[in-house]
Amino acid sequence: MKIARFKKAHKTLNFFATNFEYREPYQILVDATFCQIALQNKVIIEEQIKKYFQSTIKLVTTQCVILEAESLGSPLAGATMIVKKFHVHKCGHEGAPVPASQCIKSMTKCGRYVVASQDRSLQNSLRKVPGRILLYLHKATPVLEEPSEASKKYVSKKSHKSLTSGLEKHVEHLKQIQTLQNEKLYNKIKQRKGPKNPNPLSCKKSAKQKARKPNSDISKESKLRETSKQHMQKQKRKRIKTS
Repeated sequence: MKIARFKKAHKTLNFFATNFEYREPYQILVDATFCQIALQNKVIIEEQIKKYFQSTIKLVTTQCVILEAESLGSPLAGATMIVKKFHVHKCGHEGAPVPASQCIKSMTKCGRYVVASQDRSLQNSLRKVPGRILLYLHKATPVLEEPSEASKKYVSKKSHKSLTSGLEKHVEHLKQIQTLQNEKLYNKIKQRKGPKNPNPLSCKKSAKQKARKPNSDISKESKLRETSKQHMQKQKRKRIKTS
């Protein structure tokens, strides 16, 4: 059963590391409610969480969380002592402290924190924001909550957008290649349609054309024949008269 829980936690961490850039050491932002339940169930927070994550971790809190726990007095005295042992990160509210839940929400906007809290209203609020990791205690057992619907939808939308963008770039690249090919083909056809040299065979005279005489020669021959014919007719007339 423990192995299954560890695998589930590793899968969740891997999801957030891949899609929301969470890195080791994982920063666990702890509030007083988490410390109170840990105290009641005799859980050593750092030891248990480190064992559960099987990764390097860093437990942190804020001044707002400590001041709120102190203001609640003796009921949270033990939880206050525990939360004061963690590293205190600057939250920007040092001059004017705000409720712990509000402080934690603002911290998760700027940094990659795993929020360790038993505050139900805070948990519900963080589930609506993509990229928020929740850790809580189920009796003495740490539980890393699976990615919320908001986180899953964000990742799905991001993947779809990336895929669509990749396809559009590929199509645009193919169009550019096709345009270049069409331009090259057009230039080749244009060069082929230019003026051509006459075919030597078409300029060569046929045997009949060689046999034909020029018109000037033909006209000379016809004139000679006509003159010869007229001369013969004159000679014939003279003979008739003399006889």
